[in-house]
Amino acid sequence: MHEVSIAQGLLKIVEDETKKHGASRATRLHVRIGELSACVPDSLTFAFEVVSKGTVAEGAELSIEIVPARGRCDKCDVEFDVDDTMFLCPQCGGIAAEIICGKELELTEMEVD
Repeated sequence: MHEVSIAQGLLKIVEDETKKHGASRATRLHVRIGELSACVPDSLTFAFEVVSKGTVAEGAELSIEIVPARGRCDKCDVEFDVDDTMFLCPQCGGIAAEIICGKELELTEMEVD
């Protein structure tokens, strides 16, 4: 379960930022997770609850936004939603040469006291 190491990384960022800005605790974190990131949101939430006990982030709400996977066709340059690991263009049948979103794993906002 690599979500534990991801949660530990989030906690490190939170601790660094709260210290930097003189905040006493984090109350809410907004995280963007791409469908192709191999991160399970429920597992990340659980892992974050565990690793944040006794820290400035204990009890912080973890708000997770799922970013859909999108690709760009290498033949016709069309952008399309990637469905169930099918990277084929719905217009021409070409293969997505580039995944343009869906691999994100980022902390985008943090609310503190």
